[in-house]
Amino acid sequence: MWQPFDLTGRTAVVTGSGRGLGKAAALGLGAAGAHVVTNARTPETCAATAAEIRDAGGRASHHVADITERAACDDLIVAALEATGRLDILVCNAASNLHTDAAEVSEEMWRTCLDIELTGYFFMCQAAYRPMRERGGGSIVFIASNSSVVGYAGLVTVATAKGALGQLARNLAVEWGPDNIRVNTMNPGYTEHLPPAGDVNPGEGDLEDEVRNLTPLGRRGRIEEFADPVVFLASDASAYVTGQSLMVDGGYCIK
Repeated sequence: MWQPFDLTGRTAVVTGSGRGLGKAAALGLGAAGAHVVTNARTPETCAATAAEIRDAGGRASHHVADITERAACDDLIVAALEATGRLDILVCNAASNLHTDAAEVSEEMWRTCLDIELTGYFFMCQAAYRPMRERGGGSIVFIASNSSVVGYAGLVTVATAKGALGQLARNLAVEWGPDNIRVNTMNPGYTEHLPPAGDVNPGEGDLEDEVRNLTPLGRRGRIEEFADPVVFLASDASAYVTGQSLMVDGGYCIK
């Protein structure tokens, strides 16, 4: 029987997988059968995620790298190839969580955010391209945000990077489609798992009331509800899907 979500025998690299959405994606891909190469700048966190995948019966290794450096991106892909001999899936999730009022954004903050959440993703794609092409294809998934299509006060740096990821995905989808490499974004909304810097309030008043009132499903998303769409985009279940931005926000963006 055809199992479109089965990733057995495939290799996935997940950047920024030491915690949060990246960790959830790595665990989800591991549960679906992939060998997952976890990554973070902090050795302890990416090693812990890999260990959790193995403890659950999956296959995983880890590699520490700062994806803002092109050479480090190349090294991460080489580590995956050395571990399994192949590369099928790339999930880019590394994030800066830098946000403040637009008038207060420093040059360092601006450059740091774009380096991590846009330039680093592109470097990873470049590093992954040839191994995927040589294997006959692959799937690349960017973890973007619903801030790529709606405005949030205090989030200009991250929202700019995430919005650019949608266009990067569309361009790579066109250029690399003939090589059977698919490129999509998964755009999460409010999650129960808060990043270290916390939420950004889209307006005045109590944030939880706003989340409930502005989200048709009336709640934040559970962390696994963001992992499963990543598995979908990485798997054969989405074999005819490329250049798309999948909104996973409980309907927030339609109100």
